[in-house]
Amino acid sequence: MKSDVEELMPRLLPVEFGAAAEDLDPNGPPRNPREYLRQVQLEASLCPEVVVAQIDPKKLKKKQTINASVAGCHAAPEGFSPSLSWQQRQVGNFSDVRQSITKNRNHWSSHTLDDNVLMPTLTDEEGWKRFCLGETVYLGSSSSNTDEEAEPALDYTKVGFPPFLTIVSRLNQSTVLMVMEVLIGWFEEHEFAPQLGRWLYALLACLEKPLLPEAHSSIRQLARRCAQLRSTLESNRDEKLPALNLLICLVARYFEQNDLVDQPE
Repeated sequence: MKSDVEELMPRLLPVEFGAAAEDLDPNGPPRNPREYLRQVQLEASLCPEVVVAQIDPKKLKKKQTINASVAGCHAAPEGFSPSLSWQQRQVGNFSDVRQSITKNRNHWSSHTLDDNVLMPTLTDEEGWKRFCLGETVYLGSSSSNTDEEAEPALDYTKVGFPPFLTIVSRLNQSTVLMVMEVLIGWFEEHEFAPQLGRWLYALLACLEKPLLPEAHSSIRQLARRCAQLRSTLESNRDEKLPALNLLICLVARYFEQNDLVDQPE
């Protein structure tokens, strides 16, 4: 009688051996294809249908710990969390911006860039930091005087190029994600700056859904960093608070990272 496995898995190379199989030497080298296939069948018949691995539990316990970052955000200090209506309004505005970018991407990307706009290559991480943040912020000067209004003569190499539609419309998803990762990595070690906030908002607006795993990880990292920095603010009147709340709101509510949502007071 055929086994269940044979019934479910018909032979791919059916071979009839007949009386010649009696002369087969199972320990010697096969002399022809028929003997080779017969030896394979004989070896397979000697294998048990079920094999149980012998595992030493002591060795397993030493190697089964996996560190995964699933932490949520720092809870907002009292008086620092935005209202639900504010969060809903920001999500609605953000959705409108995303739709506009998608609708007009071809139009804006066809515009010729000014001569002074030299976009870095995909792999030039330092170049992207300088391009987006400007030398003043990138080189570590105080972010309080880095906004365009503080510059008597506007020099984008100093204050950073804003995320003009003619620029962001040229970025494919690989570049969007790479630049976002670079800026978030910079943000992990530096204070918040207006240039950073504008670019992160623009890159989030260009980020396609459903999210790739690396995008999912990056935006959660961004929200956690914003929440951590928010928890250090001394006053809810700090000018950085609205921007930090906005980025947390978009990550948590628009991109559906529900465990990171700010609970209204």
